Amino acid sequence: MPRFFAIPLVLAGLLTPSAHAAAGEQPSATPLPAWEQLTPAQRETLVAPLRERWNAEPESRQRMLDHASRWQAMTPEQRKRARHGMHRWQEMRPEQREEMRALFAKMRALDPEGRAALKAKWRQMTPEQRADWVKANPAPTRDEHPLHP
Repeated sequence: MPRFFAIPLVLAGLLTPSAHAAAGEQPSATPLPAWEQLTPAQRETLVAPLRERWNAEPESRQRMLDHASRWQAMTPEQRKRARHGMHRWQEMRPEQREEMRALFAKMRALDPEGRAALKAKWRQMTPEQRADWVKANPAPTRDEHPLHP
C-alpha cells in the first residue's frame, strides 16, 4: 500500500466494516460516536498503530507529516476520490501497479494535451503493447520519485 495520506487512512481503515470483518469482529449496529465522544481506550486503539509506525520509521516521519498535511487541506470530495484510488490500488495485481506507476510518472511530465493523447493511446494498446511501453518508460525508483524525498 502506498503511504499517501497515512494518518487518516490508518484511522479510516480501522473504522470500516471490512477491517472489522478481517479481524473476525462484527461491526457495531449503532454508529460510532464522533472523536470527542470516544473513550480514551478507543482513541488509543486507533492511534497505537500510527504511533508504532512513527517510532519504528524515523526516516519516514517527515513524509508521514507531509501526507497528513495534504490530507487536511483536501476537500471532502478530494478525500473520497483518494480513498477510492487507494481501494483500486489495493485491488490491482503487481503488474498493473507497475504499469500505473510508469503511466503516472510519464503523465506528470506532460501538459494537459499530452496527457489526453497518452490516455487515448493507452486505452487502445493491447496488454503486450502496454508491457512493451512500460519497459521503454519505466517508473522511477523510490529514490528518484519526487513524492518520496
